[in-house]
Amino acid sequence: MTTASITTPLGRILRSWRRSAPGPLWLVVPLTLIIAIPVADYFLPPDIHLAHLLIVAPAVTSVVSGPRLTALIGGLAVASLVVAGTERGVLTTESVLVEFGSLAVLSVLLVIFALLRDRLWLELRRVRSVSDATQRVVLRPLPERAGPVSIASEYRSAEADTRIGGDLYAVARASDSTRLVIGDVRGKGLASISDTAIMLGAFRAAAHRQSPLPELVAYLEGAVRWGLAEFSESSGSEADVGERFVTAVVVDIPDDQPVVHVISCGHPPPLLLRDATATALTVPCPALPLGLGGLSDDTYVQATFPFACGDRLLLYTDGVSETRDVQGTFYPLAERAAAWTDQEPGPLVQTITADLKAFAAGPLNDDMAMIVVQRDKTPDSPSTPSSQHIVPHDRHHPDASADGVVRGIGDHGPTHGPGRPHAHPSHPAGAGNNWRQTPKTAE
Repeated sequence: MTTASITTPLGRILRSWRRSAPGPLWLVVPLTLIIAIPVADYFLPPDIHLAHLLIVAPAVTSVVSGPRLTALIGGLAVASLVVAGTERGVLTTESVLVEFGSLAVLSVLLVIFALLRDRLWLELRRVRSVSDATQRVVLRPLPERAGPVSIASEYRSAEADTRIGGDLYAVARASDSTRLVIGDVRGKGLASISDTAIMLGAFRAAAHRQSPLPELVAYLEGAVRWGLAEFSESSGSEADVGERFVTAVVVDIPDDQPVVHVISCGHPPPLLLRDATATALTVPCPALPLGLGGLSDDTYVQATFPFACGDRLLLYTDGVSETRDVQGTFYPLAERAAAWTDQEPGPLVQTITADLKAFAAGPLNDDMAMIVVQRDKTPDSPSTPSSQHIVPHDRHHPDASADGVVRGIGDHGPTHGPGRPHAHPSHPAGAGNNWRQTPKTAE
């Protein structure tokens, strides 16, 4: 256990006491001692002397008040000692002079302590204010509405007192659709903020354009790969540039079609919540995580799923799906979410977050991000048949027909490119991929 882990909770307790208790209430203890000790000394036998207890008065004051009030209480304590010594006629004795000098010196030290502490706390508040402002710029709060969809989100960092870590999300409006991204950079906490900023900056720069979703993801791949390499070179950590990547899901929700377009880059699949069911929107051709696209020449392929009025889409990071209880069991996200499909986005994210914390029975060990999107308006154009996953412009897909459309695709598992298996970098085979077992494949 480090010194910081001991002093930080103590500092929080002291600050909480100072905020919760009125100032005059804290003065009761030191003032009572200052008044009561000379009075008690007057009636007590000569061999009993309580004046040494006066040091308690400035000590208590320095903990809960500032340097000025500490100096005032210290001066009153010294005056009280003079009164008590004068009453007994022992003011000039060696014992009382030692007590007098000790009380005066300790009172001065306590005033200096209170002064330094208040300066440090003021500096800490300034640093936190700057940090909070910076984090709000990097990870901006999502709007409650974007086009025909309502949005709610939740974010928890693995590190205490931070608002941002290795998980990320963002939303952008194009002229006729709403685009969202949720992702997870390698690493967690403050150490991954640079990669998070690179990814979010690239998405915000390009998502509002009218380019198709595959072109948007291709742009993100290039921007992330270039940004990670440049940052690694400038920071002198070129050795790990090949080990840094971002898993992400990018979705596009058209305003005039009851569908959602999805491209997955090594990220857990979104859940479609409808009629007490949670269906995993597993794309047939997931791509490599962003930043690793140079390892493959395959193009990005979007999958299309039904997304009608009243449907809800749950996007999340592995900080949600891979949370374990005390027995090591993964959180059954799809099973739990299926029971709450009737809740609005805001209450739904709050319910899942509270249930996740209760399931973990302790602090979360990884960053966690979650978005719930609900379509509120019925599109005017006819619905896409629910039995199809439409993947345009990919005639080389093994399940594609002559017109380049993939029909009746089930859960092919994680693949990258035509028929090549590709393991999820952040989800090793076995227990780490348990989120694939519970949800049903989209119909």
